[in-house]
Order: sequence, then C-alpha cells, then structure tokens
Amino acid sequence: MNDRYDAGYGSDQQYELVGYDEYGQPVYRQVPPQQPPQQPYDPYAQQGYGYDPYATGQQQPVPPYEGHDPYEGRTAGHDPYGAGGTAAGYDPYGPTAASGQQPRVAEQTAYIPQQAGPAEEPEEPRADERDYRTGQFAFVEEPDGDSEDVIDWLAFTENRTERREEARRRARSRIVALVVVMALCAVGGVGYLWYAGKLPGLSSSDEKTGTTTAVGAQKRDVVVVHLHDTRSGDTATALLVDNTTTEQGTTVLLPNSLSLTGDDGTTTTLAKSVEDDGSAGTREALDTVLGTEIQGTWRLDTPYLQNLVDLVGNIDIDTDTDVPDPSAKKSKGAAPLVTKGEAQTLSGKMAVAYATYRGSGEAQNAQLQRFGQVMQGVLRKLSSDAQAATVTVQTLQQILDPSMTDKDLGTFLAQLADLAKGGDHRTALLPVQGDGTLSAETSASVVKDVLGGTAKSPDQGAAVRVSLQNATGVKDNTEKARVVLLNGGFTFLDGGTAGAAQAASKVVYTDAGDKADATEVAKTLGLPTSAVSKGKTTSNANVSVILGQDYAPSS
Repeated sequence: MNDRYDAGYGSDQQYELVGYDEYGQPVYRQVPPQQPPQQPYDPYAQQGYGYDPYATGQQQPVPPYEGHDPYEGRTAGHDPYGAGGTAAGYDPYGPTAASGQQPRVAEQTAYIPQQAGPAEEPEEPRADERDYRTGQFAFVEEPDGDSEDVIDWLAFTENRTERREEARRRARSRIVALVVVMALCAVGGVGYLWYAGKLPGLSSSDEKTGTTTAVGAQKRDVVVVHLHDTRSGDTATALLVDNTTTEQGTTVLLPNSLSLTGDDGTTTTLAKSVEDDGSAGTREALDTVLGTEIQGTWRLDTPYLQNLVDLVGNIDIDTDTDVPDPSAKKSKGAAPLVTKGEAQTLSGKMAVAYATYRGSGEAQNAQLQRFGQVMQGVLRKLSSDAQAATVTVQTLQQILDPSMTDKDLGTFLAQLADLAKGGDHRTALLPVQGDGTLSAETSASVVKDVLGGTAKSPDQGAAVRVSLQNATGVKDNTEKARVVLLNGGFTFLDGGTAGAAQAASKVVYTDAGDKADATEVAKTLGLPTSAVSKGKTTSNANVSVILGQDYAPSS
C-alpha cells in the first residue's frame, strides 16, 4: 500500500492505508511526516472524525467552535457518498477501492458516526487491547441438574421420614385399640359366664345333694310337637327347647307313659291326654308336671313330615335298623325301604317310615328316639333365615294350633336350625318310672337343667302344687290322698310308688315362703305338723309328700 494522506488541517502527521476491517472501514498506520498539501477547510477534521481508535499515538478530536456550520463552504468533491467525484470523494465500494488505488485525501479518513445507518453490533476490541476489570462482570447462577437432584433427594428423605413417623403413630393406635377390644371381650366373657352361672366360685351348692344352681336365670323358648301317624293312629311327642341364654338347643323326647294330671285332678298318660284333651289341655298338663312354660303346640301329621323332608332336600342320619316299606306287601326277602347304616340319605317317605317304626318287642322309647333323629336331621337342613323358614312352613299348608302362627313357628325353627348346624343342638330322652312318674334324678338332670322346670311361687289365688309319693304299701292310698288334696284346693302331682314302705310320712318344702303351705298340706292329709321339714323337693312342685304307713285315709 502506497496511498498516504494527511491526518488533518494543521497536522504534521501522515498515515498510510493498510486495509479494511470487517465493517468496511479503512485502517491506517502512521508514516513519517510530509509537507501536507493545501486542503479546503473541513469542519469534520476539527471534530476528530478522522479518529482511528485502533491507531497508536492518536490525537484527541477538536470540537467545532460555536456558530460554525460544518457543511458550510464545502466543495463539490467533498461528498464522500457521491456517485462521482474527485480524488477527495473516494468511494470505498467503487472501482478505485476494488483496484486498491485510493487518493490521498483527508476527507477519506473521516468516519461519521452521527449518520443514520443500519444497526450494527459494537466493534469488539482486539485481544491485546482488552482490559478486564472485576466490575465489568455479572455472575449469574445457572441451574444445575445435580442441584435439582439434591433437592429432590432431600424432599424424598423428608417425606419418607414423615411416613415412617405416621406409620409408627398408626401402629401405636392399633395396639391401643386391640388392647381395648381384648379387655372388653374379656369383661364380656366373664359377664356371660357369671350370667349363665358357669363362672367357677360364683355358684351356690346344696350341702346335702351336691347339685349346683345357676346364679342367673336362663330364658328358654319351648314348643311341643306331636307327631300323628295317620296310618296307625299312634302319636309321639317331643319338646323343642331353645335356651337363648346359653345358646343351646335340645329336643326332649317325652314317653307316652308319662303321667299327667288333668284339670279335674284325675291322672292320665301323655298318649291319652293328646287323644282326649287335645293340644291345649295337654300343653297345660305338661306345664304342670314339668314346671315349664310352653309357648305353643305344633301338630305334625306324617303327610306333613314327608313334605317337610322333601322341601329341605332330604336328610342324612345314622339309622339303627332296617325298616321295611309299610305300603308294600310283606314278603320274605323283600328289600327294606331304609337300610341300617351311617349317613343314610332319607327322602320324605323314608323319613316317615323310620320315624314311626317300632320293631317287634321294642319299647316305645326306641321309636321315640328314631323320631328324634329325624327331627335333628330336618333342623340341620332347614334354613337359618327366619323368612325362608317361614316360607317353608307356609308351603306345608298345615293347620296350626291357634297359639302359634306361621311366622312364629318359622322364626323358632330357624333359630334351632342355626344351633343344629353349629353343633349346639342335642337330643335327650325324659326317663320316667314304670308307673309314668318322674324320679328325683329325672327332675334334677332333665326337668331342671334342660327344661328349666321349677316350682314357681303360685300367683294370688293359684293352687299350690303338691307331689305325692306312695310309701304306705297300699296302692289305693294314692287315689284317696289325691281326692283329699284336690278337695283342699291343691294341685296334685303323681310322684309314683316308693320301692319300699316307710313308717313315717314326710312333708318337705324348699323355700321359706312355702312353709305355711306345707303345714296346710299336712293338716289336709291328717298328718302331724311335726312331719313338716325343710329339704329338697321335686323341681316341679312347691311341696313334696312321702306318704308313710302312719297315714290313715279318711272315710
């Protein structure tokens, strides 16, 4: 590059063009001073528009003086942006620039920053001229992925700790609740045992008999059922007992020979009472002899029993004998209708045949126990739902005793069915003596424990129940004493005949409130008052009498 120009008016410095920067501006370097040519006055040169920020040893621009017009007195060749001009009007984009030949004019060195033009980024200083200072930097904390991970981990750790604490609190609450429930169950269990009289140490025992009396009274629902065999005309009777206190069910089988006392004081048997007195009279006679409160009577004829078994879907029982078909002609080698064995499935017809069967030479108790097996099988198959059991009863279309409705019987049978399915139902035979009376052992084991029979204090005006056992050795004395007691306003209960005669008579009472009644009984029978004593009576009587040889019947 040989092009040179003067720095400005009155300046003795000369510069040589060495090239252009990235913005198209000329770049110069200082050369030895030469005699500057005469140049027209240029106000921009005084303002320092020829200032090169990249040149070393540059001079400070001189501001124009006040009132001076920088455009005044310009020559035609002063326009640096003109299309044509002299050497003073050099166009950096013209052919001269392309050829690299530029005239040496001072106006060429001027860069006019005030002129409007395209917005450009500020020029970056060269690396060797950069001067970094602390105040020139602003530090911005950029987010880092690792920092987010740390925050997430801290949040997870905090949440996990809170969950552990919450789990510990819930566990402690559960333990406390479990302890409270166990304590309540223990208290409830002890209370139930106390109420049922099964808690050791809380029962009262009689010193003479050693029997135990429950502390709490037990509630029982009792229904009497009479099975009528329409083929033979025989009957079988059982008591269905639901002990709601102990949640135990029992079927008590009553022999037909059981001695009962009618309303007129006459003695009869259970079988005869069912035939003559009907359901109401028999129910009252049973209440008298057993000391119970029977709620209703269920007459079940054999056709209805057959339908009942078919409705529940057959029954499974252990049969104790082969039973022939009663409707078939008797012939040798005929197959039995019911086969002896365990878990035999019986249809309605088979169940009726088994329940009414009495073999040759068998006692009536054998047939009675088979009837009890059939009833047990029916209860195990009957629905435990009261509504469903009621529908079953209604489907039988039988005529019930007015003392019970379909709903009452269905609800009662459903409760027994639930006990039977849970193994809380059993069958018991009421043992009677040869003359049909109850023994003291029977009163203690069945009448009292199962039926809850007891000699209740009679209501105002009610007759006192007197059980009489004949130990005189004279059979007719029982009838004579019965008539005397009935005439005296007492209820007579046949206590049977003693195995051996006794010399002295005894009149016994248990409750202190019955002492006056016992004394009155002795006077009515013509016995001395010294025969009256406190002791153990039968459970179904207020006063028990053992009639000895000192008894002298009145004429």
